[in-house]
Amino acid sequence: MPFCHLSFGVKIRKAADLVEVKTLGDAIRKRRLELGIVQKDAAVRIGCDVMSIINWEKNHTRPSVNHMAAVVQFLGYVPEQRCDTLAQRLVAHRTTRGVTQKAFAEELGIDPTTLARWERGEREPTGRFADLVGSAVG
Repeated sequence: MPFCHLSFGVKIRKAADLVEVKTLGDAIRKRRLELGIVQKDAAVRIGCDVMSIINWEKNHTRPSVNHMAAVVQFLGYVPEQRCDTLAQRLVAHRTTRGVTQKAFAEELGIDPTTLARWERGEREPTGRFADLVGSAVG
């Protein structure tokens, strides 16, 4: 207006800056927005269908173990997981690699039921298995 000497400045924020990351789905959405891609493109990069991305971003579901390695690669980091106990470290190590309990048990040379008990914290590995698990999960 010709008679007004005031001007207003607007700071434009990126959509990714508006996403508060509290869950894995939030992290996926934030990364997708940072890259400036649509959900379909994110699905192609991760190797899943578009509905999976939608459900993850809305926190209706979480990525299955077979998608976790691709999700970690897409994010560029390993999502934070509690790792206070050996059981939690085992689960985190296995899932970030995208490995099922059965496949990880085969790698360790144990029965999948034994691994499941370790991951639930019902039992802990002993003897050579303790050393083997310790070297696997750090």
